[in-house]
Amino acid sequence: MQNLTLTWQTAGGASVVLVGAAYAVKRATRSGPATRAAGTAAVLREAGILLGLFMLWQLVGHLSLLSADHALDRAEWIHRTELRLGLPDEASWQRAVVPHGWLVTASNYYYATMHFGVMLVLLLWLFLRHRDRYRWVRTTVVLTTAACLLIQFIPVAPPRMLPDSGFVDLAAEYGQSVYGGRVGGVVADQLSAMPSVHVAWCVIVAVAVVRVARGPWRWLVVLHPLITVFVVVVTANHFWADGLVAVALLAVVYLVQHAASGWRTDVEEPAGTSSKVTVRVAERTSASRP
Repeated sequence: MQNLTLTWQTAGGASVVLVGAAYAVKRATRSGPATRAAGTAAVLREAGILLGLFMLWQLVGHLSLLSADHALDRAEWIHRTELRLGLPDEASWQRAVVPHGWLVTASNYYYATMHFGVMLVLLLWLFLRHRDRYRWVRTTVVLTTAACLLIQFIPVAPPRMLPDSGFVDLAAEYGQSVYGGRVGGVVADQLSAMPSVHVAWCVIVAVAVVRVARGPWRWLVVLHPLITVFVVVVTANHFWADGLVAVALLAVVYLVQHAASGWRTDVEEPAGTSSKVTVRVAERTSASRP
């Protein structure tokens, strides 16, 4: 599979350009009608922020190679600890999928494309249709990813790099691996398996859609995290523990945001609703006076 992922240098450069362009547009339209220009500046700014976040994600994967000596040892310890705690062996799940080539191929594609693609669709939908909810979700993505990146400075190998434990790199066997560019015998950006950003993002998507959308169909989005967890396990890209730690970090981020500003109850009503209600109450009060 061709790797279409931007390098951290390209993503960083594009981020700077987009944020700079947003600032330029905002400055150029400060003195005139700026409704459309303000929207353009906002889109450029948000795209720059997200690309900057993506740059950090890519960069951490490369920086972790500077201390990669015990990455395999840490992965083996995680696997042993999971088995000791009674968690299902990920290798047995993978062995159950291996005979079904179509399922392996679909899982590899889902792992390579859906985590970023679905997140982009979510953020675009929120930005265009539910702007009042967008900032909350975007902040959740930024804080959760940043928390994951801090832990990923400690390199941990994915299960697929432990053949002695029964794991197989199915993406490499099927020619669908998105990783390339060997550095010192280890493929770059493969030692940031703990925690799983894939799992964190898919849960963010599910929570956001369930909270913002209306109607029973919104609950179908729960399939996304279920499929993602299945995919990252059977492709041997993550242990159960990688996902559990990611969800725990997301829960902490939600708690921090709740403590800082509540569940944004101020955006449950359209902007300006509170002031309109205040005006109406004042009008009624004055009308009722003799």
